[in-house]
Amino acid sequence: MQYFKTLKYGLHVMVHPFDGFWDLKRERRGSLAAALTIVVLTIVTYVVQKQNTAFLFNFNRLEQLNVTEDIITVFLLFLLWCVSSWCLTSLMDGEGTLKDIAIATGYAILPIVLINLPLVAISYVIAADEGAFYYTFGTISYLWAGGLLFFSMMVTHQYSFKKTIMTVILTILGMAIILFLGLLFFSVIQKIIIFALTIYKEIRFR
Repeated sequence: MQYFKTLKYGLHVMVHPFDGFWDLKRERRGSLAAALTIVVLTIVTYVVQKQNTAFLFNFNRLEQLNVTEDIITVFLLFLLWCVSSWCLTSLMDGEGTLKDIAIATGYAILPIVLINLPLVAISYVIAADEGAFYYTFGTISYLWAGGLLFFSMMVTHQYSFKKTIMTVILTILGMAIILFLGLLFFSVIQKIIIFALTIYKEIRFR
């Protein structure tokens, strides 16, 4: 029962971000389980939208879609945002822990689910000349989620408006750096493994 109560609280956060994010952190009105559920629902929404939107509004080639890649993409963005934000705010006197950031981020992206998932069904009952309706609401969902992410950082860490803007920019830059270092690390590991296998084969067949 408590889980569903914390999940439902996401609706309050959507329309009352300041006291909503405050209560998530200070009053423990949210939970990590509910936040991760919203992340999973966001992944489902992203996959369903790419694969099941009516052909009039779907420009993806179904034979080229990769569900595993889509799942990893959304979860990786969530993880990168949380880690990068935590690293930076720890250095900038932020008051939120990694758990606080993960919870706030999960609740912040709820509009993407609540707007885009119904849009998949709506895409089958509207005509091409009504596409402005479809695209407008899709854009609103991402702008709404972006605004909530901004307010979540401001409230969670007790930052000023200007400091929040700077932190958001640095967080995005940090995400890019972490991703680059991660790709570089895996590339080096891959080369080391290939080199080791080559040496092993040379020794074995001599």
